[in-house]
Amino acid sequence: MTEKLIDGKALAQKMQGQLAEKVERLKAEYGIVPGLAVILVGDNPASQVYVRNKERSAIKAGFKSETVRLSEAISEEELIEIIKSYNQDPSFHGILVQLPLPAHINDKKIILTIDPSKDVDGFHPMNTGHLWSGRPMMVPCTPAGIMEMLSAYEVNLEGKHAVIIGRSNIVGKPMAQLLLDKNATVTLTHSRTRHLADVCKRADVLIVAIGQGHFVTKDFVKEGAVVIDVGMNRDDNGKLIGDVKFDEVATVASLITPVPGGVGPMTITMLLEQTYQAALRSVIK
Repeated sequence: MTEKLIDGKALAQKMQGQLAEKVERLKAEYGIVPGLAVILVGDNPASQVYVRNKERSAIKAGFKSETVRLSEAISEEELIEIIKSYNQDPSFHGILVQLPLPAHINDKKIILTIDPSKDVDGFHPMNTGHLWSGRPMMVPCTPAGIMEMLSAYEVNLEGKHAVIIGRSNIVGKPMAQLLLDKNATVTLTHSRTRHLADVCKRADVLIVAIGQGHFVTKDFVKEGAVVIDVGMNRDDNGKLIGDVKFDEVATVASLITPVPGGVGPMTITMLLEQTYQAALRSVIK
């Protein structure tokens, strides 16, 4: 089984070690420490864990890391003012507002407030436009991490059929563009797609980001396909599971990501990498 496993945790550790070395060189040559501000509103348990992992990874890699924990009752106007203060602070090169936000706050308005040059989540429409025009600057971190994984495991995308389940702005849509940039033929599916299993079974690379535990069985997967599982769900016992029924699909896939230990660590790695790149651009015009 190990030869089939795409070990995102091991790859993330390797890349974060290399990133720490680049951060040291940036400090030595320019006196710049990459700064990452993470803003967390409310007490969503999953968000709390994710933000804590980001903070630990950032500090370990030598970043200046600041996490702002705010009450769920904060007003939209107050949150916007906090973001604007980080926009204007040259010691912070990346700003991340953890989603989801409380219902009374318009997430689109919040994303528009972030300086696009500091938008390390890659959600600002300006960064979306750069991506779709083939000139990516800040890219959503999960798709960016998946591309790194495919590259590290020497998955040739040229002319291959990639199928994505899920059309979100966070994963599905940017994932499609990144795959197109590598000359893959891309099919983007969703909840209204007819004969979904049949469509997926034609995929050389299947990327699943649907948010339903164990939704994808081996009936969706062609023999020898590469399967990337973005899902993070809890089963009835509270165990973390993916969107893919791992044990079953692993019998037909040539490569597959586990949950946990697959895509998740790479998402954090790309967040740090993009913060580093933003810091580098601040001194190398």
